Amino acid sequence: MSKLQLIAVSVFGTEAVTARELKKLGYYEQKVEDGKVTFAGDEYAICRTNIWLRTASRVLLKIGEFKALTFDELFEQTKALPWDEFIPEDAEFPVEGYSISSKLFSVSDCQAIVKKAVVEKLKQRYNCEWFNESGPRYKIEVAILRDTVTLTIDTSGAGLHKRGYRKLVGGAPIKETLASAMILISHWNKDRILIDPMCGSGTLPIEAALIGKNIAPGLGRDFDAEKWSFVSQDLWDKARDEAYDAIKEETVLRIHGSDIDEEAISIARYHARKAGVEDSIHFQKMPVSDISSRYKYGIIMCNPPYGERLGEIDYVEGLYKDMGKIFRKFDTWSYYVITSNSDFEKFFGKKADKKRKLYNGKLLCNYYQYFGPPPPKHINISGE
Repeated sequence: MSKLQLIAVSVFGTEAVTARELKKLGYYEQKVEDGKVTFAGDEYAICRTNIWLRTASRVLLKIGEFKALTFDELFEQTKALPWDEFIPEDAEFPVEGYSISSKLFSVSDCQAIVKKAVVEKLKQRYNCEWFNESGPRYKIEVAILRDTVTLTIDTSGAGLHKRGYRKLVGGAPIKETLASAMILISHWNKDRILIDPMCGSGTLPIEAALIGKNIAPGLGRDFDAEKWSFVSQDLWDKARDEAYDAIKEETVLRIHGSDIDEEAISIARYHARKAGVEDSIHFQKMPVSDISSRYKYGIIMCNPPYGERLGEIDYVEGLYKDMGKIFRKFDTWSYYVITSNSDFEKFFGKKADKKRKLYNGKLLCNYYQYFGPPPPKHINISGE
């Protein structure tokens, strides 16, 4: 197999989590940067990382990287890259991109120049003047940051947050990739109870259940690279067989999701069924004030309203105050809250033990982490 340079694109603030996921899969040769982890792999790595990565938004095949200050430099250096080793004659190869803090700031011009350069390269290989682009999709991305151009082909297609289970959309849903990152950052493990008292359409509890049962998040969907000529179907079959064999069906989980909205709970149950984890999560219509548990050393995790909409701020501030009173009754538990509201700690009534900046979509948020005492070593927390 070929040695390839691959990039796992991740949400800002979650790069270290994505890097740990890659190491768990056996990919140790990596470089962590803002918003991405570059790693070495082969064709099989394309299959495995797309199927297994929980916190990455997509996996890119890196074709080349260089400095470019003029359009001529961009054209010539793009044309010099080995596009013909990857892109077949009938491929569809659209070009998208962005430019940040660079002399080549016109994205549309950069896209057009990269497209022309790739076409010229492929003309040399296939000895033709026109490409119908009727075959598999090889989406090219031109990313220019401080005059450094990185050229990639997207192996994923739809973003990896699209697991395939979330068919109905509730209000202000959190992306599956960010939900997984929150869980993997926390102290939760499959032996501890987890409660999301504002679960909405169920993303946090469902992602926790997928993690607890070791279900690969990409098993229920397809990827652009499945149709690529140089990544064989046998490799995809092998990667999926590996993922199915790794599922821990016998694992018993204690995950609870509640919400005051009856329709949200109905949607959450539907999503859990689609994800294959409905037996692992108990959903219930219930206000935050009614949450309770007989267990110790559990986890509360939630994505409450932020107060971004007009007229919401008074309600949100009151909710945060109530959360502070309610959560502190769980005095041996840990709790984790994500919000863009910078005054959360003030209204919650307690400073977080740790804060981590994360982006929920385009919103800069803080992930507030409150650590309860660790369970005594003589206690089996699976039967707390």
